[in-house]
Order: sequence, then C-alpha cells, then structure tokens
Amino acid sequence: MNELKAEIQDKIASYIKLCKPDHVVICNGSREEYQGFLDQMEKAGTAKKLKNKGCYYFHSDPKDVARVESCTFICSKKKEDAGPTNNHEDPEVMKKRLMGLFSGCMQGRTMYVVPYLMGPEKNKMSKVGIEVTDSLYVCVNMYIMARMGTVALDRMKEGRVPVMGLHSVGMPLVDGAADVHWPCNQEKVIAHFPETKEIFSFGSGYGGNALLGKKCFALRIASTMAKEEGWLAEHMLIIGVTNPQGKKKYFAAAFPSACGKTNLAMLKPELPGWKVECVGDDIAWMKFGDDGRLYAINPENGFFGVAPGTSEKTNPYAMEIIAEDTLFTNVALNGDDVWWEGMSEEVPEGLINWKGEKHDKNGDSPASHPNARFTAPLSRCPNIDPNTYSERGVPIEGIIFGGRRASVAPLVIEAKDWTMGTYYGASLCSEKTAAAEGTAGELRHDPFAMLPFCGYNMADYFSHWLSMEKQGRKMPKIFSVNWFRKDKDGKFIWPGYLENMHVIAWMFASIEGTVDQVETPFGFLPKDIPVDVKNLKEILAIDEKEYALEQAKIKAYFKETFGDRCPKAFL
Repeated sequence: MNELKAEIQDKIASYIKLCKPDHVVICNGSREEYQGFLDQMEKAGTAKKLKNKGCYYFHSDPKDVARVESCTFICSKKKEDAGPTNNHEDPEVMKKRLMGLFSGCMQGRTMYVVPYLMGPEKNKMSKVGIEVTDSLYVCVNMYIMARMGTVALDRMKEGRVPVMGLHSVGMPLVDGAADVHWPCNQEKVIAHFPETKEIFSFGSGYGGNALLGKKCFALRIASTMAKEEGWLAEHMLIIGVTNPQGKKKYFAAAFPSACGKTNLAMLKPELPGWKVECVGDDIAWMKFGDDGRLYAINPENGFFGVAPGTSEKTNPYAMEIIAEDTLFTNVALNGDDVWWEGMSEEVPEGLINWKGEKHDKNGDSPASHPNARFTAPLSRCPNIDPNTYSERGVPIEGIIFGGRRASVAPLVIEAKDWTMGTYYGASLCSEKTAAAEGTAGELRHDPFAMLPFCGYNMADYFSHWLSMEKQGRKMPKIFSVNWFRKDKDGKFIWPGYLENMHVIAWMFASIEGTVDQVETPFGFLPKDIPVDVKNLKEILAIDEKEYALEQAKIKAYFKETFGDRCPKAFL
C-alpha cells in the first residue's frame, strides 16, 4: 500500500485508529488467498464445504437477511439533493453518529483492506474502490463479484482515485467473548456521502448492505459520478442478440424485482437461428463514445442471484453456472448439496432449512429464505458474450423497461423518441398483489427500477437522462414490455420465459426498420408477432382511453412526489 497516494494511506490509517482491529491484512486478490479464506471459515464453522467443486454454504442470522432500505441514507449537504425518495441525513450529523458506532468495533478481529476494480481491467469506464471490512464473508464474495487485489492497486498507482468504503459487522470481541457463526449488530446504518464519494456500512454482513462494490458503489455513488461526468449508471442487464443472418445488436433492460430480469439476461432461445449472449444481469454503466454511439459495460465480475425459483425449466444457464465455484447463502442444505423452492417439484427428505434446523415438509415455513442467494463467477456463464471484457464496451441499440401489469400495458410498445422513452423509464411501475401487498391493481412506482438505488434527487435523474440526447449522437430505441397481462379469467396471456425471444426479435427488426407498426399517441405497437398464443391481439393493442387515464395518474404522481423539480416534459 506504500505506493498509494498519501491521502489514501492516511484514510486507511484513520480507519485502523478508529476501529482498533487486532490485525490488518491487505488483500491481494489471488486464488490462493481466496481459498485460504474459505478454509479458515470452514474450520471456524461459518462455512460448509459442499460436494460440488469450489462450492460452499453459509446461513445468516435471521435478523440479517436482505438490504435494509430504512437504514440506508444519502448524506448530501442539501436535503433537496437527496430528493423525496431517499432517506437523508446531514453529513456532519451522520459522521458523528458513525464515529460512535465504529469506535473500537473491530477489537478482537482482523481488518481486511480490499482494493477492487469495477469493470473490465482495460476499460476506461472502469473505476476503483477500497472496502475496509472485518468480514471474511465479504472478502470471498467481493473476490467473485469484483476484480479484487493487485489489479485494482495497479490502477490506483496510475492515478485513479478510489471510492472509499468502511464496513463492520459491528460485533467486537472483547473480554474473551466468543464469536458466532454470523456476527451482526441490531443497529444497522448504510450511509453514502455523494460529495466526498465515501460509503460507511455498519451492523450487517449481508449482500447489498456489506458488499460495498455492488449497490452502494456501482449504483448509488456511481449514479452521482455519472451525473457529474455525463454518463449513466443503471440497474440494467446487458445482452447481445444475434439474428439468423448473423447480425448482432446489444440491449440494456431495467425491470423491478419479480419481473424476469435474470431470466432474460440468460435467455436460452428456442426460436430457430437466434442467439442471446449475456454481458451482465444486474448493472450497466453506459457512456457515449466519440462515434456518437452509447457503449455499456458490466461493472461486476459475478452474479449475486436470487436462488428460489431458479431451475432447469426457468433458467438452465443459471443452473449450469452454479454447478461449481459458487457460494450459497440462506438456501436449504440437502446433505452436502443445496436445495430451494422451485428447484424441483418434489421436496427432498431430510432437508436442513436456512436457519440450520430440520425442515418440516408439512409446515408453512420455506426451507430456503425467499431472498436466498448464489454468488458465482461471470466467467462460468455458458452464454457469456465474447465482448464482455471489451476495452470499449458494447454498443447499445435498444433499451427496454418492463413492469408487472395485469392490465392496461401492452406486451410491447416502442417510444417515438428519446423523451418519450425516458418517460417510459420514469413511469415504470408494477401492480401490487392483493395477498401480499395490499389492493390489487394499485401501482408501486419504481422509476427506472432505480428507486432504492439512485444516489441523488430522482427528478434530477430524469433530467439527466433527457440531457443525454445531443446532436450527432445515435440514440438507442426505447421499448416498454409487459410479460404479465392477464385475461378476463385472471390467467396470464403471454407464456413468458423462452417465448420472450419473439418480442426481442420484434424489437431487433424494429431497429433494423423491417417491421410494420401501428402508431398511437403513446408509441408504436406491433401489427403482429408470429407466435401461436391465445388472445395475443388483446395484449398487442391498448385501450387509448384507459391508457390515457393511467398516464394522468402517473403525471399526478410525478407532480405530487417531485414538484417543480420534475422535468416539465413529464407534467
């Protein structure tokens, strides 16, 4: 670390002084180091080695199982810069609170300094970070999810300035206290400082709370950097699509949770002659090049996917990915293998549930937690795109937004221009279900699928998207999809999954200019999609009065939520 700038060394020294660890380890990111960490955790009983090569099992404290949005803050100097959709705290007030929480928090533990690179090694869009943590679970997951160690330090020596992050599980070992299998603290805080590009995370050892390169850096902090520097940091998958004639186009797509994002990223098309290849399943950084095209990279180097519901039927590629070198968290144990709901129709006998208890097949509790995860290397993806690690990125020609809608929204619609397409993203929403979330049909707004992840005022984020359109740029076409339209009997009209390829093929042809379209005030609809689906015409059209009524409600939401800061084009 001596090669790093003095201010970075001083920052790390200040963390050591504050947290008071017993030992400090600078991670080099080698495979040997990674395996050594896993061996250490297995010996301590916090990880279990599974039968498949390189696979390990973890289960968390039941109080630490997911992102904690209520404890996540944007600490901008001005409250209005955080906006109405974020929790805000004054930076000085939050720093004072954090100094109290972190004081002595690593006593009895080892501090790990994790340098990491987000993005392909030679790509100019890639950025560096340093996460300082007392969690080996974080270290092994960051090894998979980012490019960790020497590769990042080399970029810092070249002058790239890292986003600094301090993380602790918040459980010091003092006065001979014994460790537990999943240390965490009842008090949790995840604080982002957009002006200084710093992240502090206390109390949680889980996922997006603790892997600071993921949502914290790659979206919340990166979105503020993108606004300042003129690019886009998005909660989007990236795929390359090749038609039977060998032409290839890249798409980026944003979906709220439970809308088929990962399945689309790993789509295995049965449409003859078509091929879909995955660049990334979760995050896209996009920037216009000198040639006027929009180029995208996947800043991550792995998959942090939801396990329940993943199967050979829904996502065969994902099942192939996780066969080796995968970390599983909060799934069920099936001997020296894993299982989760949806993996098979039959529930195996003798399961150990995610809490470490014998599973009752006849009970109401699931064997795996609904947010159970797998962490697997991007390199294991069988349909990985050959340009994933390109020095320039991949050129995006189509952008897709999609939500879960039982009515109103058609299967697919194309925006007439960039402003209308940006509005599609801003108005993205899904319907709540009566059983789980309240009144059926009530809209849950999630603009750009970024509601929990935008690091600044969402109204300014809309304006930033609108500002991307400039003379000489080749703007991607923008589409909106809805796989979840229902008929009068409450049954899904569109089969989804592999059949989604028919819609992607229509978008591809639209970009090529080879499809017939129906013009409406709200965009272009397909005249037809060649697939045998009952009631297809019902979801290829819109009721203009019904659609206009909904747009009025969405505009009212914009006005009520964002006020005069919302772009006038949306009001």
